[in-house]
Amino acid sequence: MGKWLGLAFVALLVLLGLGAVGSYNSLVRLEQAVDAQWGQVENVYQRRLDLVPNLVATVKGAASFEQQTLTQVIEARAKASQVSLTASRELLEEPAAFQRFQQAQQNLSGALSRLLVTVERYPELRATENFRELQAQLEGTENRIAVERMRFNDAARAFNTRRNSFPTVLFAGFFGHRFAERPYFQAEPGASKAPQVRF
Repeated sequence: MGKWLGLAFVALLVLLGLGAVGSYNSLVRLEQAVDAQWGQVENVYQRRLDLVPNLVATVKGAASFEQQTLTQVIEARAKASQVSLTASRELLEEPAAFQRFQQAQQNLSGALSRLLVTVERYPELRATENFRELQAQLEGTENRIAVERMRFNDAARAFNTRRNSFPTVLFAGFFGHRFAERPYFQAEPGASKAPQVRF
């Protein structure tokens, strides 16, 4: 009887060990998916940062433009690129750093929107081929940003779901900050309010 009890205990330990290894490996796989998707998010944000100086130069060269609007765009780009230089791991593991990154990107989006609205008053600028091409690239980049942010949220959701499922949550807690929950991109403030269209 004691022999069977000993074998059962060993079998239980083997099963627990295999479960722990499986949990660890699945967390690593999902963490890598989150990190890879975060790389894509950074990639499209960098594309936007690279387009901004060209857009500003085109606008500056084609019209006597409101300097304040251009200055806001340039400052917002500088802040967004400064926050982007923070290590990716820090952004994903610290909610405050992630929030600063998201806020800097929202500020740049707002400044670019104000720039494009102001440009509407300059038909000669809108008619230039360079401006139209840059505007189309910027719009395409904004769409890419939305898609990559959605994909990042999907990867973070898969990781967080697995990480917080029982018994993996116990195992993940054992490794401390290594398998911390991943943050989600949130909608910009006021995004739930429909824009007003006036004719």
